[in-house]
Amino acid sequence: MPRKTPPTGVPLASLLPSWELSLREANRSPKTIASYKGTADRLIRYLKDNELPDDTEHIDAPHLRQFLLAESGRTSPVSAAVHYRNLRVFFGWLEREGERTSPNPMGRVDEPKAPRKVKQSLTTAQLAALLKVCGGGDFEARRDTAIFRILIDTGVRVSGPAGIRAEHVNLTGKTVAVTLKGGEQILIPLGKKAAAALDRYLRARARHPHADSELLWLGLRGHHVRHLGVSGIQDMVERRGEQAGIAGLTPHWFRRTFARDWLDAGGSELDLMKITGWKTRAMIDVYAGDLAAERARDAHARLSPGDRI
Repeated sequence: MPRKTPPTGVPLASLLPSWELSLREANRSPKTIASYKGTADRLIRYLKDNELPDDTEHIDAPHLRQFLLAESGRTSPVSAAVHYRNLRVFFGWLEREGERTSPNPMGRVDEPKAPRKVKQSLTTAQLAALLKVCGGGDFEARRDTAIFRILIDTGVRVSGPAGIRAEHVNLTGKTVAVTLKGGEQILIPLGKKAAAALDRYLRARARHPHADSELLWLGLRGHHVRHLGVSGIQDMVERRGEQAGIAGLTPHWFRRTFARDWLDAGGSELDLMKITGWKTRAMIDVYAGDLAAERARDAHARLSPGDRI
């Protein structure tokens, strides 16, 4: 029986504005949207350069496999895996919107295998060193200490603290409202020391020239930066990390450290998901695996057969 010829499709490029509009409607972050668009643009360029179908109906799994293999060689398997996940979203949208009547080709494309690398987390001594370099009673010291305490105590993504509004701080209930990646707002709990550090900062903030600002983290007096956003917090973390002797420190180190320490202390996985804002167990499995590997190394240090000879 002859194969049925797919109906005529429309160029993928013509649908990108509509896809972007749907992503914005779904409250996807600007960074996520940029990643999705980058993948779609790269795919369309590859299809055109290699004279492959670039319309909604005729593009098929072999073409997507070729693209991902080419990207793995051009950049890395990790980048190819990101493209794979982004394309699943794109072709899922095409299917839901009725823009592709042929079966979704991503169902027949395997995810590129990206080798896992050991990710950095922080020791108790390093955390203490970071708090020490922020010691003092001036405005900058109080602000930076409060930010570090929140990162240490909650493992929240950097976008969470960056978007905190002053009105969303509840010192009595020891909670702060933060906005997650997809736009959902949750209350994150604070420990006693984090709440105390935030209280010290708020008292100093009350005397700041921009104390009436809605956003919580203010810049230094005399500086042109009025607020500390994501990039401002990232710069502060890196600078303080260098002062504490921790090269290349980023806010995400605190997220890994928090998850590791929580699981190591026997904390509930469900509670960890609620605090960090994770929707699936995927990251729990990653950090649980890292913790198991760390415990295995500790066990080897105690039981090393070679050390007994």
